[in-house]
Amino acid sequence: MKSLINGAFRNKAAMIIIVIMVLAMGILSYTKLPMEFLPEADNPQVTVSVIGPGYDASSIDRTVTGPLEASLSSIKGKTNVFSSSGDGFSQVNLNFDSNTNMKEAKLEVEKAVSSVKLPANVSTPYVVQLNTSMIPISFVTLTFADGVSDAQKEMLEQQVLDEFKAIDGVGNVQLSGKSQPKVSIVPDVAKLTEKGLPLQSLYSVLQGRDASASVGESTLDGQTVNLNVSASVQDVETLKLLPVAQGVKLGDVATVTFDDAKESLFRIGGKDALEYVISKGANSNAVHVGNEVDKIIEKYNEENKSVDMKVFISTSEQVVHSVNSMMREVLLGALFATIVILIFMRNVRATLVTIVSIPLSLAMTLYLLDLSGITLNILTLGGVAVAVGRLVDDSIVVIENIFRRLQKEKFSTELVIDATKEVARAITASTLTTVAVFLPMSLLRGGLQSFLLPFALTMTYSLLSSLLVALTIIPLMSAGVLKNSTIKDHQPSKRFVAFLEWNLRFKWLPIIVAVVLLVSSVGTYFAMPKGAIDSSSAENLNVSLEYKPDMPIAEVLENGHKLETYLMNRDEVEWVTMMNGNSSDGAKYGSVSSPTLVSYMLKMKKGADAEKVIEAVKSERANYPGAELNSGTGNFLSSGSSTQVIIDITGNNLDEIGKTAEEVMAKIKPIKDVLKVESNQQERKTVYTLEVKPTEAKAADIAMQLQGMLNPVPVGAISVDGQSVQVMLEPVLKPKSESELSSLTVMTDTGPKPVSNVAKWVKTEQATTFFHKDGKSYVRVTASVEPSQLSKVGAEIKKQVKDVQTPEGVKLIVGGASADQSADIMSLFMMMLVSVGIVYLIMVFTFKTLKAPLAIISSILFIPIGAVLGLIVTGITPDFTAIFGVVMLVGIVVTNAIVLIDRVKHNETDRNMTIREALLEAAGIRMRPILMTAIATVGAMLPLVFGSSESGSIVSQSLAIVVIGGLVVSTLLTLVIVPCLYELLYFRKSAKQRHKAAANKEIAA
Repeated sequence: MKSLINGAFRNKAAMIIIVIMVLAMGILSYTKLPMEFLPEADNPQVTVSVIGPGYDASSIDRTVTGPLEASLSSIKGKTNVFSSSGDGFSQVNLNFDSNTNMKEAKLEVEKAVSSVKLPANVSTPYVVQLNTSMIPISFVTLTFADGVSDAQKEMLEQQVLDEFKAIDGVGNVQLSGKSQPKVSIVPDVAKLTEKGLPLQSLYSVLQGRDASASVGESTLDGQTVNLNVSASVQDVETLKLLPVAQGVKLGDVATVTFDDAKESLFRIGGKDALEYVISKGANSNAVHVGNEVDKIIEKYNEENKSVDMKVFISTSEQVVHSVNSMMREVLLGALFATIVILIFMRNVRATLVTIVSIPLSLAMTLYLLDLSGITLNILTLGGVAVAVGRLVDDSIVVIENIFRRLQKEKFSTELVIDATKEVARAITASTLTTVAVFLPMSLLRGGLQSFLLPFALTMTYSLLSSLLVALTIIPLMSAGVLKNSTIKDHQPSKRFVAFLEWNLRFKWLPIIVAVVLLVSSVGTYFAMPKGAIDSSSAENLNVSLEYKPDMPIAEVLENGHKLETYLMNRDEVEWVTMMNGNSSDGAKYGSVSSPTLVSYMLKMKKGADAEKVIEAVKSERANYPGAELNSGTGNFLSSGSSTQVIIDITGNNLDEIGKTAEEVMAKIKPIKDVLKVESNQQERKTVYTLEVKPTEAKAADIAMQLQGMLNPVPVGAISVDGQSVQVMLEPVLKPKSESELSSLTVMTDTGPKPVSNVAKWVKTEQATTFFHKDGKSYVRVTASVEPSQLSKVGAEIKKQVKDVQTPEGVKLIVGGASADQSADIMSLFMMMLVSVGIVYLIMVFTFKTLKAPLAIISSILFIPIGAVLGLIVTGITPDFTAIFGVVMLVGIVVTNAIVLIDRVKHNETDRNMTIREALLEAAGIRMRPILMTAIATVGAMLPLVFGSSESGSIVSQSLAIVVIGGLVVSTLLTLVIVPCLYELLYFRKSAKQRHKAAANKEIAA
């Protein structure tokens, strides 16, 4: 350290250039650092989604989910596999342990599912592995003016899609609501019979009619030419004229119509629309991508009057808001820290010298973040906001020591250097201990590590930068600025010294009081309910209207439009989107849902009462009999399961599992603060199964016949206005009753027979969705919990579930948000223990003794007292971030004890003081810098208490209150209890010194 300080003074010109360069690099880094909402973190899960319109849940489970599960059984690193099979969709979720390389895992899953043979009319499996970089940047709507042809619509929607994909930094573009027109052929059975034609004759109506081929080369009129054959059906009228048999046209035996259908429904403002969801790529700038999207929208709206494009949600704007608000809190924190220093120093020059460390440290931090490839997000900026108070700590100790020496000694450069060297060991040790707290981040679980590591690196870079500034720039500036400054004399507080002396005489009393407070605070904390990080936003509301799966889709949509009109007519609502159905694009990203679910998103007008709208929507339930109508605040970034406790019931017997699930639900429902309890087995629908007599007919043949007669069959495609349109042969049979089912005629080896002669229909009630866990059937019970009471309710649910008597082979597994929260908290506690060990090791290296570091480490014990007191006074429910605040305090609190004990050791070795004298002198001298650093840190944290924490951020109000409360109480106790414990550790030596001093006094008298 001596060479570093002396080197700065020997190279003043170089230091000036370095300062300018650091500030310039910091500003440049800030402008080029990618901005995003959250750091990139992989979700340790791979999702496989398949959509199969027209297939019931049972068929999907048997023919799609089963084969997929079998192919995925050998995937390495997976912890468990969950699957769900519903009407028209299948989804398999593979969870992996935190050490798995998720990109390799995804490739392995893709390879496994590519070999699975799936039924006809089922999509290829979509494999997706989500991470935070896939959070959408812009939600864009595209509506067309009246009169725009389907071909023009398809051309424009593809052009827009291509332009969005071409933006530098775009990761994915998802399209919903796109057209999927088709031509429907509805056979007329009576006319087919009259003409003596079988239904199968319609299957080949387009065969060979649409072709383009080269047939050779010839010489015509002395010139070599190519000969081609081409034909295409380009409209419905031509299709009707195609021959089915001699003298029989398609239009004679079937109705042919053009149907402008959509793959999935998306509407905004009551009009059909396309929705583009644009996500950024890894390490790209969210704000840049959002701006480029805006430019494309502006261009299309200006150049093409037939389209209307608009951004209805922009998370890039939210990123800018988050960055700006967090930066505002950083600047406010710096201002508060400056005011604190000015009040204590009562010298403008000394204050200006001290706060220089803030911009310099921030500039160096931004440059190092840029070098490390870390983005500017709410976590890195949160790290800066938390670190601001600590950025001036080292500088405060240096300038205060210089200041104190100048009160009694004549100014000289040597004095400034010597005063800096005097505290160099203490501030280096204190900074290293704070940094050491964040080293054990590698012990945390995968997702938690990905989120906390950028925060930790930001803290580390900023603190090491502030140490470097304190040891070089601060003494250098002090030598120039304080040369002719008038320094007022600041005497140590005589009252405090007298108070400390009394505590040292009766040291067991303050120690016992501190221990009682510690035990009480820990007990109080464990009794307090722990909440979840609340990420809801009242700016947006989510509304869902869901019917039972046996409800006809036409009726679902009719009621969906009715509710849409009601929502649009609310004065508080700015716009309404309406969504229904599954799209291939949505399935690519793991988004599949029931066909009878209609979802709405509402944008509230500024200042509107969201609760009023929620209650109004709920009051409409009576107008939608048979439907489940729900409404609540929501955030499109959140998963919606952050406050849910789940209980999985697994086993081989589905009936036993179902009964156990009902018992579990009955136990959970009465628990206070459980908002809603639901299970995946509640919805059931009627299923008719044809049980074929093997001696009378072949089941496979009958299944194939009925599938063709009861479901749409693709027979080819035609070109309409340059657009390829699929031609579907609609089902010839549409039985309306059970008796009609039995009267169906099928072909057997012995000729046509009624179904009732060779088989019988068996009616059963089956679940609308089939769930498997690791290949076994399971029922999931989900309890939605009040966010602030998550831990308390989670513990009560566990207790109630334990009382449930399960049949043999049935298991209950409690998980969800409360289990995740407990695991995260345990990870943080483990990290805190390792941090304390590292801090102690650094102290032993610094002081070269085992006892003195024990006194310093004891200051950590006072953290819970202030932290819990702060939570009680403010009435804030502690969450995961509060625990993280305690971890941070480990590094912050010990710095005060280090500064104190370092002075004590200096007094003992260099000034030959007794332990008691050394403690009293050190406490008196170091009280002011300790209070200054603590109050400056508290002042810098105040904007986080009164500001609005960003959604999903660990830098929350709860964290700020814990840090402030813990720091205030531990600082006050450090000044009293640490000296008591230090003297207790050396009680024999101290007692001898006091006896010797008393004897000498008697002799002198």
